[in-house]
Amino acid sequence: MIRVFLACLVFMSVVMAAAWAYQRYKKNGGWTDVFWLFGMGVIGVACALALPPDGGKLTARQLLVAGLVMVWSLRLGIHVLRRVARSAEDARYVMFREVVGSRFQTLMYWFLQVQAWAAAILALSIFVAAHNPVPGLRWMDLGAASLFIIGVLGESLADRALSRFKSDPRNKGLVLDRGLWAWTRHPNYFFEWLVWLAYPLFAIDLSGAYPWGWFALSGPVSMYLILRHMAGVPALEAALTSTKGEAYRAYQARVSPFFPRRPG
Repeated sequence: MIRVFLACLVFMSVVMAAAWAYQRYKKNGGWTDVFWLFGMGVIGVACALALPPDGGKLTARQLLVAGLVMVWSLRLGIHVLRRVARSAEDARYVMFREVVGSRFQTLMYWFLQVQAWAAAILALSIFVAAHNPVPGLRWMDLGAASLFIIGVLGESLADRALSRFKSDPRNKGLVLDRGLWAWTRHPNYFFEWLVWLAYPLFAIDLSGAYPWGWFALSGPVSMYLILRHMAGVPALEAALTSTKGEAYRAYQARVSPFFPRRPG
């Protein structure tokens, strides 16, 4: 486990150093998200497919987890790549530049190295999930795959609705509050969290034969903290409140920040 973590950490530290250099060249911090997503996909698939210490063959669970990680990374990575390539810098990074001023690049570098640590921790939850030694696929594995697919589809629908909304010039200054965006202010973040909630279902063995499986809970716990309390909701909402003003404050007052709640 320690060797897996260190290998993932070294790889992602290099990836995020390259991300820092590229965003500095492009003058657009959003490119760092692209590097992180594809880098996370690489180490996620590698962790899933790493052979057990006894040199055994790849299991159905390893192949399933690896396939799901690949789908997630390509879907979200390509979506973010297109958005970054076609749009102005994300409002989160614009505000970060304004707040820290001349220290932006130095702080950005270390912020990205923190993201490398987060990626290495998340990769371990994938490793533990894929290497559950219980033979065959259980009902919990099928439930995990179903939850994963729901998360990817939900996030895709939320992203598509937001892209269409932003592409219409008539919506400038307005807030998307229809469909999934009427149930939660960040449906894309919520469904992303559901994706990571699937890994403990793959990993946990209720018989107690695989105690390492419980470590997979670190994935959804870490992702919830990142999205809800750190680099996700707080940073984005500060930027949106600044740009959309009273319209966004009214939206905040009536719609849940993360977990879906019936509109009313």
